[in-house]
Order: sequence, then structure tokens, then C-alpha cells
Amino acid sequence: MKLLRKLYNRLNFIKIIYNYISPYIYTFCGKKPWSIGYNEYKIKQIKKYIARSVFNTNKLPQGYGYRLDERVIEYPWLFSRISKEKGKLLDAGSVLNYDYLLNNHSLKLKNIFISTLSPEGSCYWKKGISYIYEDLRHSCFRDDFFNWIVSLSTIEHIGMDNTFLYAKDILKKENRSSSYLIAIKEYYRILKKGGILYLSFPFGKKKNHGWFQVFDIKMIDKVISVFSPSHYKEYFFKYKRTGWQVSKKEKAKDATYFDIHKQKKYDSDYAAASRAVACLELIK
Repeated sequence: MKLLRKLYNRLNFIKIIYNYISPYIYTFCGKKPWSIGYNEYKIKQIKKYIARSVFNTNKLPQGYGYRLDERVIEYPWLFSRISKEKGKLLDAGSVLNYDYLLNNHSLKLKNIFISTLSPEGSCYWKKGISYIYEDLRHSCFRDDFFNWIVSLSTIEHIGMDNTFLYAKDILKKENRSSSYLIAIKEYYRILKKGGILYLSFPFGKKKNHGWFQVFDIKMIDKVISVFSPSHYKEYFFKYKRTGWQVSKKEKAKDATYFDIHKQKKYDSDYAAASRAVACLELIK
């Protein structure tokens, strides 16, 4: 037992050291997306953006999120919008299942539920987080239950081939490109009157990548129509060579996606993934 404890402590120490030095390795090697240190560097940047409250939906700082994927938009956007009040929050898609996010002051007073397809490596039940493993198109929660639902970069995967990255169940290998609308209806059903849905997804030229899809203007309009909010706000952000910028729907409508899983070479702008992302705030 002592030997196992020593080994665990040693491995944990190595992990701490790696997390500390890997962002510097990533920077030194030219900041190429998904190379060694990319995720650690990205997390460091996201922490900084959230802590310093630099996220402004009207204008982002020069070089914001340079060569980083859309998480540098989605997380700071969410925390710049969501209140610190008490209530029930559903993380639909398990995008908040990280300690550095769950420790954010905006979530401290909230009763958080995480709904996802299958168990993940990290589990924060000691923080009072409740986990449920289900298909978001058929939620187990009762009507009018949540004050907030957070669904970031999730609906583009619903009805697609989730065996590619997220599940082993062969039944999750689908190609039902419009079934995300069933989940939107479920979000509406389980959200309280006056509750808020925070939604984001890749935006631009419509394209089915097999394991996810890029949403276009018509698909956004359909989401809003199906949810039928009492009030809503739309935010659009676009990636350029120098980083992420605030954009408009029409200016971002032709954006494309860099798929690291299927493309062997970087594009000239070194985009990490989406070149545009839509963030919607829908009030029931």
C-alpha cells in the first residue's frame, strides 16, 4: 500500500510539472494547434480571460484566442452572461466538468446536474455535482425543473456519429442531422418559465462532418423557432489569422471548419477548429 501511495504521489508530481511547463513548450514550438502543450496553454488562457473579465461581446482585445479553438469564446462568454444567483443548472453535454470551471464564483451557489452520454475520467461528486447518463433527446428530468441550461458545443453532435470520440455504444453511430431539434424541445420542456438556455455551436457554411455538423443561418432560425423564446440574444464570433473577433451573422456565414481528425496539414491561418461560433441566450 505504501509503495502504491508513493507511486501515486510521484505520478501526480510529474503531472503537476508537465502542466506547468507544457504551455511554455507549446509557445516555444510555434503555437501549433493540438501539438504538445496545446490544451494546457488553452486552459491557462481561458482562466486568464475569465478572471480578468476581458470578454466583451462588443469588442475583443487584439490577438484574443490566437490559434485556439472556440472554447476560448464559449466559456468566457458564458461566465460574462450567467448570474451568480442560487438555482438549478443543467450542463447538457458535460462541457463544465472541469475543476477550474466548476470552481468559478458564478457556479458556487448553484445546484449543478451534468447530463452526458457516458461516464468520463473526471467526476466531482464531492463538490455536490449530480451526474446522469442519457440521450439529451429523451431527458429524465421533469417539466419546469431548471433555472439555467448550459449546452455549449453539444447540439452539433446530437444524432451524429458519437462513437467517433464520445461513446462505445454502436447505437450512438447515427446520421440524423435534424434530430438536435428534439433536444431543443427537451431543453424547453425542462426549463422553468423565465429560465435561460445558453447555447453555442460551430457556425458558417453548413456541412455534415459525420461526427458533428456546422450550423448555417437557416439552422439557427429553426432552433429559435422550435424553442420559441420569450426573448433572445444572438452573438457571433469569427476566427482570423490574428485571433478571434466579434462578428455579425452575415459576415460569418461562409466560415469553415478545420478538422484536426481528418486533415493532415494546417491551413494557412492555423485555425484550431471552428472559424466561427454562434452563441445564443434564449429565455423561456
